[in-house]
Amino acid sequence: MGQAREVMDRLTEALTTKPDMRVVAELFAQDAVAVTPEAGELHGRDEIVEYWRQMTDAIPEATYEPVHSFEIGTTAVDEGFFRGRNTGPLQMPDGQTLPATQREVRVRGADFATVVDGQIVSYRLYFDQMEFLEQLGLLPDLAST
Repeated sequence: MGQAREVMDRLTEALTTKPDMRVVAELFAQDAVAVTPEAGELHGRDEIVEYWRQMTDAIPEATYEPVHSFEIGTTAVDEGFFRGRNTGPLQMPDGQTLPATQREVRVRGADFATVVDGQIVSYRLYFDQMEFLEQLGLLPDLAST
């Protein structure tokens, strides 16, 4: 196992079951860039850690079910299912905060982490936002309209 795989596995562990933002901060370079479906491009460790803090506040006991894990040079790639119950407030991209829905989510996604000198310098996360919002019950019921 190479350095990228090790760092990605540590990130996954720090974000699930018992989230640890101190570890998340240590894993990202100060000038790291992350791209997420709902928050867009995040610049710097502080923005990235805040993104993950909001996500782990909304779903504090999330788990990750791996489907595929790869390491290609300095980049680790994961595909799997993010699963958990929304028991905390959910921060929307427009700044609005929604109360917890108490609903379970299970969303397939993929993430890519490029690692240099033991820290993530580039991170990309992909998942279906509509599926996530639908499972939370936050989309209008289009079948009844």
